[in-house]
Amino acid sequence: MTLRVGITRALPEAERTAARVRVRGAEPIVAPLLTIVPRSFDRSIEGVQALAFTSANGVRAFPFSREAADLPVFAVGDATADAARAAGFVHVHAAGGDVQALAALLTSALKPGAGRVLHISGADIAGDLVDALRGVGIDAERRVAYSAIAVTALPDAYYGPLDVVLFHSARAAALFTKLGAGQASRLQAACLSEQVAQAAGKAAWKRVIVAPAPREEALLDASLEA
Repeated sequence: MTLRVGITRALPEAERTAARVRVRGAEPIVAPLLTIVPRSFDRSIEGVQALAFTSANGVRAFPFSREAADLPVFAVGDATADAARAAGFVHVHAAGGDVQALAALLTSALKPGAGRVLHISGADIAGDLVDALRGVGIDAERRVAYSAIAVTALPDAYYGPLDVVLFHSARAAALFTKLGAGQASRLQAACLSEQVAQAAGKAAWKRVIVAPAPREEALLDASLEA
């Protein structure tokens, strides 16, 4: 039987996830719980020694320029790094898929006193990168480039034929539960990390799957081949 997989993440990432789900022989059902809305923010890079991105949405929100192209870019994971390269950045480094790994990578690669790390993020964040960097003496600043606006009711797709629901963020998992959890008792929740699983775990799922690493490929391996 073909697995039917609900994709909760926002567009356009949801479509990229859907393509990967199809390659694995499952049927993607794109039903985002969040919508990305750009915000105005200070785009100056004066005094900045590196850019940090915790999502591809942040990369898309940041205006690429010849001046910025020379800055090293540190991305939370492979997908965000790919987005940075596609935008034109040359010196791109990928961490292990979460904020803690990104902070460790930045700490090992940069020197205190050499300039600020500019973290381009959404309004809601899973971890405080700026605080982690300041804790080791690296100046850092966060600028909010977009908001992820939540739906006010679960899309109808989550009440229809489904087998697995993918959660890439704790916020989406918590929102799913807050909005009634659909038919969770009949479904498997596939979660990108333990933090995401904790948020999803407030609903009574048939099964909760946690990716062995905070990367989408690991998530799909764990949920579509289980």
